[in-house]
Amino acid sequence: MSTTTERRGRRARDERASPSANDTAERASPSATDDAERDHVRTITVRGLQVRVSARPGQGRLVSSPPLLLCNGIGSSLEVLQPIVDALDPDRGVIRFDVPGVGGSPAPPFPYLLATLAPWVTAMATRLGHREIDVLGLSWGGGLAQQLAVQCRRRVRRLVLVATGTGSLMVPAHPRVLATMVTPRRHRDPAYAERVAADIYGGSMRSNPERGARLLHAATRAGPRRGYYLQLAAAAGWSSLPFLRMVRQPTLLLAGDDDPIVPGGQRETDGAADSPRAAARLPRRAPGGADRERRAGAAHREVPVRP
Repeated sequence: MSTTTERRGRRARDERASPSANDTAERASPSATDDAERDHVRTITVRGLQVRVSARPGQGRLVSSPPLLLCNGIGSSLEVLQPIVDALDPDRGVIRFDVPGVGGSPAPPFPYLLATLAPWVTAMATRLGHREIDVLGLSWGGGLAQQLAVQCRRRVRRLVLVATGTGSLMVPAHPRVLATMVTPRRHRDPAYAERVAADIYGGSMRSNPERGARLLHAATRAGPRRGYYLQLAAAAGWSSLPFLRMVRQPTLLLAGDDDPIVPGGQRETDGAADSPRAAARLPRRAPGGADRERRAGAAHREVPVRP
């Protein structure tokens, strides 16, 4: 058997295999709710890379529905997504994961692009026993979600894009915000995170910046610095504008009108005719269409859970 054939065989077995005794399990973040107890946090191997995942199976009327895959923002471990999980229907199946090099997932031996990460993510879903998924992408994870919707369109049923943009071709943030975003310091230094929370997150964190520090440090894992820079590199030069019209899934766009990281959020969700942004480019009459919702006064991290 050739080397190429052997490699493909190993990959197929890895994706099809059910969680084994070799997978490293751990207890989910402390919580008093039964929903948290359903979360199974463990480390599995997908295409030769270890990844820390949290999988909550669906139950009741949603037991047969595709799970919701949550794609996180840059530098954040899966615990940061807990407020979103808490706001979901308790019967909803949910998958969270630490991107390679972030949180509890070891850094990969080589750089990656969003275009190479997308099929790896679907392989992870297969590894967990799911052929079809719904996808919610927050901030950096919104870029990954857009890539998934187009590149792996047969695997993605529905799409939610939260506090995100179209990549390098979008309304830029203030230079002060960008300067803060290019380093992982806020993920490693709680005092620094509190100092910059108002400037980079906006919303209620302008008057209560300690909320930003708690969000990033209450129960999260920083991961190696290299992982953060790999995420930055993966999105460098990437833009979804050339292929947004290829998004065919029913899509919901959520944006806050006080989001310094994605300052074009209000215009994008309003779908201004003169704006070449995401909302204007998404097909209005795709199956299910593209719905838009703006959350008044919502900070970058508050958008998905603020009414």
